[in-house]
Amino acid sequence: MRLVYAGTPEFARVALERLHAAGFEIPLVLTQPDRPAGRGMKLQASPVKQFALAHGMAVAQPHGLRLEGKYPEEAAAARAAIEAARADVMVVAAYGLILPQWLLDAFPHGCLNIHASLLPRWRGAAPIHRAIEAGDSETGVTIMQMDAGLDTGDMLLVESLPITANDTTASLHDKLAVLGGRLIVETLEQAACGGLHPVPQPAEGVTYAHKIEKQEAAVDWRLPATVIERRIRAFNPFPGAATLWHGEPIKLWQGHVEEDRSSDQTPGSVLAAGPDGITVLCGQGVLRLTELQRAGGKRLPAADFLRGFDVPVGAALGT
Repeated sequence: MRLVYAGTPEFARVALERLHAAGFEIPLVLTQPDRPAGRGMKLQASPVKQFALAHGMAVAQPHGLRLEGKYPEEAAAARAAIEAARADVMVVAAYGLILPQWLLDAFPHGCLNIHASLLPRWRGAAPIHRAIEAGDSETGVTIMQMDAGLDTGDMLLVESLPITANDTTASLHDKLAVLGGRLIVETLEQAACGGLHPVPQPAEGVTYAHKIEKQEAAVDWRLPATVIERRIRAFNPFPGAATLWHGEPIKLWQGHVEEDRSSDQTPGSVLAAGPDGITVLCGQGVLRLTELQRAGGKRLPAADFLRGFDVPVGAALGT
């Protein structure tokens, strides 16, 4: 099968690599325009673009795909390139642009999406983050036939995997990227021989994974320790859970819930600080922070962090 591929970040690059290795013809790749990144804010190509160019694939980077939208000339050029590709199907993974109806209708097998959740749970932009934040015990990948709705199309192939107690968004992302790459190859192989059986998503159990906002990073110590610990893992690597001490932001990268202990102090109070971590009182329970980072510094184990930054017992974090 010939396919057009649309994706941008590392999650999408992994699937593109798997499709290329499986021998699928990929005459055209769509990805987001280059963005400024790094300390020098130089334009940087997406992981998908880097892989595509390294393997001789044509790349298009329109700012928009709506012919009547803000970038009609770019959309028209992309449409011409897509039509010239004469592809059987379009595969989409974390592309970042809404697909207009003309594009959904442009291929004999339509557009297939690699979505990192067990639909209909966690439709939307941040399914990996939200699954960890919510305390879900499992997640997975759904290969979906795209329609005009937000992740509402029929399910073609689904596989689950457990979320471990130590999973962060970074670690779970990598597992799901590998799973997504394998499932999309299996889906296309089944499609080629007419073996797919689309299943409508159930009406029950729909949740939305809203985009992660930077302001969510601030830790509210009035919350239960279990909730804060899940958010630390969910916001690793972005945006990174954070608190304040003497006005200086401190990123929190790892923490462990400890047995509750009685205290008349306010949430956010430091109960202990030593080589094994900084123990903080929460609204319910206690959290021991074991990996932290000062602004402009490196991520450090608590013992190394405390050598250069004093956080005394009785300190009130978050103020």
